Amino acid sequence: MKLSAFKFDLPSSHIALHPTENRDESRLMVIHKESGKIEHKIFKDIVEYFEEGDVMVINNTKVFPARLYGNKEKTGAKIEVFLLRELNADMHLWDVLVDPARKIRVGNKLYFGDGELVAEVIDNTTSRGRTIRFLFDGEQHDFYKLIDNLGETPLPKNLNRPAEPEDKERFQTIFAEHVGAVAAPTAGLHFTRQIMKRLEIVGVDIHPITLHVGLGTFRPVDVEDLTKHKMDSENYRVEEETADRVNRSLDEKRKVIAVGTTVMRTLESSVSAGGRLKANSGWTDKFIFPPFEFKICNALITNFHLPESTLLMMASAFGGYELIMDAYQTAIKEKYRFFTYGDAMLIL
Repeated sequence: MKLSAFKFDLPSSHIALHPTENRDESRLMVIHKESGKIEHKIFKDIVEYFEEGDVMVINNTKVFPARLYGNKEKTGAKIEVFLLRELNADMHLWDVLVDPARKIRVGNKLYFGDGELVAEVIDNTTSRGRTIRFLFDGEQHDFYKLIDNLGETPLPKNLNRPAEPEDKERFQTIFAEHVGAVAAPTAGLHFTRQIMKRLEIVGVDIHPITLHVGLGTFRPVDVEDLTKHKMDSENYRVEEETADRVNRSLDEKRKVIAVGTTVMRTLESSVSAGGRLKANSGWTDKFIFPPFEFKICNALITNFHLPESTLLMMASAFGGYELIMDAYQTAIKEKYRFFTYGDAMLIL
């Protein structure tokens, strides 16, 4: 398919700048693939669509405050450093993006806070990318605590607003556990303890995978021919217990529900030759767009995504291109909220 097939007009007023007051009170559009039927619900109604024996897979990655603001040595120029991934924990080496890039060169020292944290630029990686080394002598947990204190919640640039205190909690799922993401797995943001408990009572098993969401989630596709687009690699892990439970549901013809595109990517990146989920860990750059034969999941919970995004492409691959694009037009007409803090869609 072509990039232009995923273009649509989205009024800026439809992009949610803030989350709903309560996580589970965002709206929910339910799409039935076979019949084409569309229902309009509230997220807390989602429990009605599942039954005993179904398995729901969540992403337990945890977002860290990856956006740091500091100053360049000597000139004092203000700079932004976005932490992408840790390359070496012992040496405090990080792969980062810098802004303004033209001012930050190899050898420069960067100061954060009141000088509590200092970094040195080691290498250029891309036009905006750098490798930096934090000059820190203390214990690892003290270093991460400092990052936690000095860093800012890494809201997507598309929100066009600074992070606020409430974002620290709301840009994190309630089941976040393993630190490593620079963006939230947004479908998981709608879940509350109450919903998790109600699912448990119904008999739905909830099992985790881990995929550390990177900035590539928001990187625009800049080629018309989608076969030429390359996804950024993201680190993932599927535990044996999750794989066994998912495979049991597949054998019993039960629902396997992916909570978000990050879960879907992970599961489809870890399929055995026999079409079953296997325990695995590593890096995935799998790009899912129509047509695609899904092996593991038969239900997907996802948000409403921006035009021409890889996330919209995956949702269209799963739900059917025409049905999903029609549903998006319905969502615009019905004033659903889009993007990170927006409303949810359940595709069955």
